[in-house]
Amino acid sequence: MSLGMLAFSTLQSLGNNATAGGKNYQPSTLQVALFYVSLYLVAIAQGGHKPCVQAFGADQFDQNDPEESVARSSFFNWWYFGMCAGITVTQLFLSYVQDNMGWGLGFGIPCAVMACALAVFLLGTRTYRYYVSGSKRSILARAGEAFTAWRSRRAADRATESTEFSTRVDEEEQVVVSKSGVVAEGNAILRLFPIWATCLIYAVAFAQSSTFFTKQAATLDRRVGQRLKVPPAALQSFINITVVVFIPLYDRVIVPLARRYSGKPSGITMLQRIGIGMALSLVSMLIAALVEIKRLRVARDAGLVDQPEVPLPMSLWWMVPQYVLFGAADVFTMVGLQEFFYDQVPDKLRSLGLALYLSIFGVGSLISSALVSGIDRVTAARGQSWFSNNLNHGHLDYFYWLIAALSAVELLAYVFFAVTYKDKGAVNSSIVG
Repeated sequence: MSLGMLAFSTLQSLGNNATAGGKNYQPSTLQVALFYVSLYLVAIAQGGHKPCVQAFGADQFDQNDPEESVARSSFFNWWYFGMCAGITVTQLFLSYVQDNMGWGLGFGIPCAVMACALAVFLLGTRTYRYYVSGSKRSILARAGEAFTAWRSRRAADRATESTEFSTRVDEEEQVVVSKSGVVAEGNAILRLFPIWATCLIYAVAFAQSSTFFTKQAATLDRRVGQRLKVPPAALQSFINITVVVFIPLYDRVIVPLARRYSGKPSGITMLQRIGIGMALSLVSMLIAALVEIKRLRVARDAGLVDQPEVPLPMSLWWMVPQYVLFGAADVFTMVGLQEFFYDQVPDKLRSLGLALYLSIFGVGSLISSALVSGIDRVTAARGQSWFSNNLNHGHLDYFYWLIAALSAVELLAYVFFAVTYKDKGAVNSSIVG
């Protein structure tokens, strides 16, 4: 619906923005309102769709069945494969449609595709597996019960001084124990916080691939052959292309080889997988810093420091390795985080677990923005911002070194918490024991 509204608002704007006498007419307030409401609906829809549909897809595999347990691990790989393949097609095809055929068609095509996807999804309704929770109460209702139990316990503590309330204390403590399910679920979520927190710098590094990497690329020689000039943002497609190429290799070659030595269905553990991706991200930031040093040297040698609009005599291919490494890091860390936050939360809270995974990148983007803003203010006050509009005067290399250093510290902290982390199965066994 939101994509349809976007297409409709764009078509309406184009219809009313017809040029007459060299004068452009501005869209009406209603059209602008429709446009922004559409964008907000897209955001709301994605917030509910992303964690829920992925959890529902993983729920189709029985974790107690050895074969289906292996298939579930592969599901997360192929889920991310499909996401990146779709993004790649969008970047290469829809960007051309929007620039050359109009934004109305550019929004209309994904709207039609989403309608077809919804129809296919609904056709399989009778074949899906549904897991019925032991409790029909919502998480908010159970949280309210936990709060009531906590208040009862506080009242019981105050009453222990009087012997006449001893019987009531025993009864209320039994109530607290009977209501402790939500408390246990809360503790299970809190167990994940160290892993969540130590992945935030990874998200900060990830944010640079769509911001400063693109600004760097805009200063380089982007010609391929005599006629083709690659748009700076198109280099981001190397991340998704790497994911699309590497996931089948990982799932069909690396995992079976690792399984042979480790005996684990997934080849390596989820935490090991996340850590490998974080290490690759660190290497990518180191390479990005070295490439930026090279770019600044070329600008000085060519005498183009004060001419930012002139492309530097340095090929865009210099930047491809850092994009490719980020794509490889995504295959490990992104997919590993999805599976980890799905698997390690209580079964009733799996959608919430995937929402926690998504929140890493939301919070990471906020940290990145705050970091850039703070550094820009401090360095500009000292004479020259690291993020000058003329990148030839800036120092993105310093910023990349800083992120690499933070990534190294983060990786050490992550390894510590990963080694001491107790798997959900081990925790449940100790509780039962």
